[in-house]
Amino acid sequence: MPTEVVQFYVPSHNLTRWSRPVFTCPVSAGDPLPVVEYIDGRIDLNKHLIKNYAATYFVRVSGDSMIGAGIHDGDILVVDRSAEASDGRIVVARVNDEFLVKRLVERAGRVLLAPENDSYSELEINEHHEFEIWGVVTSVIHPV
Repeated sequence: MPTEVVQFYVPSHNLTRWSRPVFTCPVSAGDPLPVVEYIDGRIDLNKHLIKNYAATYFVRVSGDSMIGAGIHDGDILVVDRSAEASDGRIVVARVNDEFLVKRLVERAGRVLLAPENDSYSELEINEHHEFEIWGVVTSVIHPV
């Protein structure tokens, strides 16, 4: 199934309420490292994920057409409407009455929305499409 937007969210107005401790010691993905109990302040993920609060929203996606870009079914995307939607960026676009997540490709004067899964084809935008870019994907929240 193509990757589509299934829900829109806006960030909470209380950006610093949910800050969490930051551990500065490395965390190994291989052999275990010695435990070092060292907390270096707190981190607010909103400050790291949101560059322009007024222009940012979150979307939940459905589908597998963007798995090559690390976007999976059920992921939440951070989308910035103020970021420049240029060639190669992943965007949320409205095509006719459907919201899609695709890579924006500008090739020889043509605009294409490209999937990141070989099972799907590019969509060339032409005069028969109602087309609007709703923002640029800046981060992916992907549960493991």
